[in-house]
Amino acid sequence: VQLQASGGGLVQAGDSLRLSCAASGRTFSSAIMGWFRQAPGKERQFVAAVNWNGGSTYYTDSVKGRFTISRDNAKNTVYLQMNSLKLEDTAVYYCAADSARANFHFTVVKSTLAYDYWGQGTQVTVSS
Repeated sequence: VQLQASGGGLVQAGDSLRLSCAASGRTFSSAIMGWFRQAPGKERQFVAAVNWNGGSTYYTDSVKGRFTISRDNAKNTVYLQMNSLKLEDTAVYYCAADSARANFHFTVVKSTLAYDYWGQGTQVTVSS
C-alpha cells in the first residue's frame, strides 16, 4: 500500500480543512486507516482511526466533536474533516494503514506500531 496525503494548508483559528489520503494497492479496502500528527519537537500523536468499512471510528479526546474520519473504498481514499481548528492543531498530519490487523481496538490502533504503511505527511498550520 502506498499512501499520498494532501489537503493541508494555512488557515485561521475556527476555520475548516479536509485532508485526503489516496491509497494504492489491493489491500486498502480491508485496511484499518489512521491519521496521526506531529508538532515540532513532539512525538507523533494519534488523531483518529477508521475500520475497514467506515462503520467504526476512534478519536483522540482533543479532536472529538471537531474532526471526522471517513473513507471511500471505491476511491481508495480516507479523509479527515477538521472543523473549528485551533492553534494547537498545528502539525504535520500523516495517514497510515494497518493492512494486517482484523480487530479494531482503540488501545491498538492509537499506537504508531500498529501501522505498516505511512504517507509522507501534509502540513496544517492554524494561525490566530
